[in-house]
Amino acid sequence: MINNRYKILIIEDEEHINNLISALMEANGYQAVSAYSCRGGQMMFASHRPDLVILDLGLPDRDGMTFLREVRQSSFTPIIVLSARSDERDKVEALNEGANDYVTKPFSSNELVARVRSALRIATHRAEDGLRPGGRFEVGELVINYDARLVTIAGNEVKLTQTEYNIVALLSEHAGKMLTYSFIINEIWGYNDSGSRKKLQVNMANIRKKFGAVPGKENYITNELGVGYRMCDS
Repeated sequence: MINNRYKILIIEDEEHINNLISALMEANGYQAVSAYSCRGGQMMFASHRPDLVILDLGLPDRDGMTFLREVRQSSFTPIIVLSARSDERDKVEALNEGANDYVTKPFSSNELVARVRSALRIATHRAEDGLRPGGRFEVGELVINYDARLVTIAGNEVKLTQTEYNIVALLSEHAGKMLTYSFIINEIWGYNDSGSRKKLQVNMANIRKKFGAVPGKENYITNELGVGYRMCDS
């Protein structure tokens, strides 16, 4: 797959940072387009239809969260928030509103590129027809509609965050196979650091709770301590 087919929209009001990110994206084979305000970002998103957005939150006209919420009403285009806001509440809010990832400033160029690659790889994989026949996965009362990014159990929607859905979809694509912690982390986030295992465990605990998992009983997702997770296939 050729990287330069991907178009990255950078919404960042500080010109030198915008230029830096643009140069970084271009150096890694992507096409970069820039906006310097929320309104400008909305216009560029509508006209260019980018494959991924890098979004600053502290924009001069409106908060970047406004852009995120509006885009998520009609699009699953990957959005990576790049912000100086390091408070955990800001990160949680952005991720719950549909951001695929959250990078704090100052940032590592290599890390940002890794996260862009990961988000694009996941989005492209989800869009291809190689997932499951008919774009669906079914086991027991669990149904995943990949096209709609919808998960239901016994006909009731399971409301997942963007990251939780990506984890569930990944496990379902490899149903019956034990996926190691490292494999899942690299597929979902594109990098593995000291906090990655804990981040995965927190997301998995939330997923299993939403799935109604009961200790000691057969559940849709099983955990082998110290190894990884498996989605049941029957």
